[in-house]
Amino acid sequence: MALVIEPKFIGLSGYFINGRVLNKSILIFDSLGEVSTSSQTVNTVDDIFDSALNLEDAHYKEGYSEGYTDGLNSGKDEGNQVGLKTGFEVGKELGFYRGCIEVWNAAILVEPTCFSSRVQKSIKQMDGLLRTYPFSDPENESATDTIDSLRLKFRTICATLNIRLECDGYPKASGIDKTGF
Repeated sequence: MALVIEPKFIGLSGYFINGRVLNKSILIFDSLGEVSTSSQTVNTVDDIFDSALNLEDAHYKEGYSEGYTDGLNSGKDEGNQVGLKTGFEVGKELGFYRGCIEVWNAAILVEPTCFSSRVQKSIKQMDGLLRTYPFSDPENESATDTIDSLRLKFRTICATLNIRLECDGYPKASGIDKTGF
């Protein structure tokens, strides 16, 4: 069964009084010349031209919607990249601290008197801080406090031992050169 579409002509008619349409009829003429009508009551002449007059607003809304969607997607991608980079840097710093603690604890096992009791206590405190770091919950507010405490404890131990160690993962103090020990 074939569908035949006949060309149609659509026209408007109505009664205008003082710029208002009292009755608007849509006249539909088919190819055989038969006429059908559709009546609507309209408040103003402007209703006929609303789509043309509101074209700028429609394009603005469409552009805003597309921009919002694109921004949301690119924001997620950028956030993911920044999160990976920051997570890597924090992990690198925490690994550095773990390595220092392991070396210091190995030195204490070999020679229990190589460090003062105060330094040994600070090493144990630093080890405890590192063990309580919330690795599985990076959004935990205590993560920032814990890493700040680890940095401070590390600097205290290094100052007491009169050594200069730095992790590349955190900001350096100004004026310190990389001379090592």
